[in-house]
Amino acid sequence: MKSRHRKTKQEPLACLILAAGKGTRMNSVKNKVLHTLLGVPMAAYPVERARDIGAASIVTVLGHQLEEVAKVLENRFGPGTITVVEQKEQKGTGHAVRLGLRALPTFEGLVVILYGDVPLLRSETLQALVDAADRTGSLAMLTSVVRDPTGYGRVVRDDTGLIREVVEHKDATHAQHRIAEVNAGIYAAPADFLRKATAKLTPHNAQGEYYLTEIVARAAASIGVVSVHVAAEETAGVNDREQLVAAERVLTARLVKEHGKVATFRAPRDVYVEAGVTIEPDAEIGRNVVLRGRTHVGAFARIDDGAILTNAVIGTAAHVLPYCVVTDSLIGDGAKVGPFAHLRPGTELGPEVHVGNFVETKKTRLGRGSKANHLTYLGDSIIGEQVNVGAGTITCNYNGYEKRQTVIEDGAFIGSDTQLVAPVRVGKRAVVAAGATIVEDVRPGVLAISRPPCKQIDGYADKLAERYADKKPA
Repeated sequence: MKSRHRKTKQEPLACLILAAGKGTRMNSVKNKVLHTLLGVPMAAYPVERARDIGAASIVTVLGHQLEEVAKVLENRFGPGTITVVEQKEQKGTGHAVRLGLRALPTFEGLVVILYGDVPLLRSETLQALVDAADRTGSLAMLTSVVRDPTGYGRVVRDDTGLIREVVEHKDATHAQHRIAEVNAGIYAAPADFLRKATAKLTPHNAQGEYYLTEIVARAAASIGVVSVHVAAEETAGVNDREQLVAAERVLTARLVKEHGKVATFRAPRDVYVEAGVTIEPDAEIGRNVVLRGRTHVGAFARIDDGAILTNAVIGTAAHVLPYCVVTDSLIGDGAKVGPFAHLRPGTELGPEVHVGNFVETKKTRLGRGSKANHLTYLGDSIIGEQVNVGAGTITCNYNGYEKRQTVIEDGAFIGSDTQLVAPVRVGKRAVVAAGATIVEDVRPGVLAISRPPCKQIDGYADKLAERYADKKPA
């Protein structure tokens, strides 16, 4: 877990997150920052980074679909955690910061400026930015050196190497276009400086907007400017779906690399892992595996190709075979599931349980060593230890109005093609014969048979052939 405390505490810390744009290049009916990466709305990423560095106040400047974005953030972080400010007219980032600062009228510490569509920024990088601003009292900014700076604001330095200004691409001279150091647009500066600097911004530029980049020149002339170098990947914005997918790949690669220090990923580029997933040492993850939510994979567990796990708890040395779907379920130590099994919410498999191919469970608990190896549905059931459930067994748990429970006690044997019509209980060590339909409780230790006698009709095959003598078999 990352620390929620800053390494330096010379100044209080607040954060402004700019997320007022619509994101038209997403070609979506919903705001760009509501699109998800690894199951998390994009708007949540800068909030997490602000919390990581210990921001006491977080202000988000919103515009398009303000209510929807604010609701998503409130649901994720809690009421009152984030202050929302509306930018009704899109007049540029400088105007957005000016509005955001109004929500911090008496704040006198450092303000960090982030963006709702920049999800790849690392906490460590942001902490370095804050430390630089803390240490110098200057405006600190993130810069990158890129091979193709087209479209970026250029960082202009003087002969001594000090930053003098940032010039946007459309306003840059031919000589400035050749500058490879670009502005990431992420800053940390004293609140008082930002209030004064943004109040003096003018829209006299090619875009007719209030450029936040103008504060760099103002800082150079007053409090000074320091830079922190960052890889361009970290500050890349997400403007369309292709960039969204690319950013998600980067986040996944980071998580897999971290988990890969203790676990084995057979095809690390072909897995999907969300941030809430935990993996213990010596686990093994196959190809095209999806691990979502709060999934936990225990030590020595094995997750084979194509498995999709959501909020699943996988015990020590458990084995999930290929192409299983496991949701809100627990798989005990040494248990074996699949292939092609579906564990729906509320499933709890005890130690050494076997659930095999094309078995579906829902809100069902199986005790130690029990088995349901083939073609079975177990819903709303409590199954004891060392129970054998034969192929084709169904717990008939729904009568059209309510779900009802089936109980199978320790050591019972359920024959193939059995229907257990709930509510019903099968006693300890009882044997239910194949083909039975059980509609009443079965006493412990008995053999329960529910089938009509077999009737055999002599000569039927010949009579059938005679009836269809003029037809060929289909």
